[in-house]
Amino acid sequence: MQIILLRHGKVNYPPITMLSASSFSQWVADYDSNELDVSSKPTEEAMGIAKQTNAVVCSILPRSLESAKVLRVEGVTLSHSLFNEAGLPIANWKFPRLSVRIWAIIFRLAWFLGYSANSETLKEAKKRSSQAANKLIKMAEEHKSVMFIGHGIINRFIAYELRELGWEGPKKPSRNYWEFGVFTQKI
Repeated sequence: MQIILLRHGKVNYPPITMLSASSFSQWVADYDSNELDVSSKPTEEAMGIAKQTNAVVCSILPRSLESAKVLRVEGVTLSHSLFNEAGLPIANWKFPRLSVRIWAIIFRLAWFLGYSANSETLKEAKKRSSQAANKLIKMAEEHKSVMFIGHGIINRFIAYELRELGWEGPKKPSRNYWEFGVFTQKI
């Protein structure tokens, strides 16, 4: 049995500008609804492993579903919000105005430290990733191989859960677009 955790392709980002924290939440919403960058192409290795996989799971976010199409997946077996990326907290601060990248770092670090205004908590995200890992395991038992076209943080959390449950695979799935980690369990 195997479970592949693959990170989606690069998203066609909204413009990266200086903005307030209150405007950052709209930028994130725009990012979540944007399509893939047309120049973002999967590696031959990613295309090959997608072709060999018996079941494909996606989040409900467009970048996950579109990545399945780019990988020429015949049909997505399951698409569910259980597999969505861990959200970022939101703040209504009008000042200061910082780069989108700086806000993303600030809010993700704050989230890891317990700040979760208007988003799921770290504890809730870890619980959800445990449920997602268990769902992927059940699917692997049925289909023998399953690929999850996921996201940076949730893929890391699922990888941790799989290793805790006795699966062998990389400690940290790649953060790079179209890269993947393979987890196996001997039958």
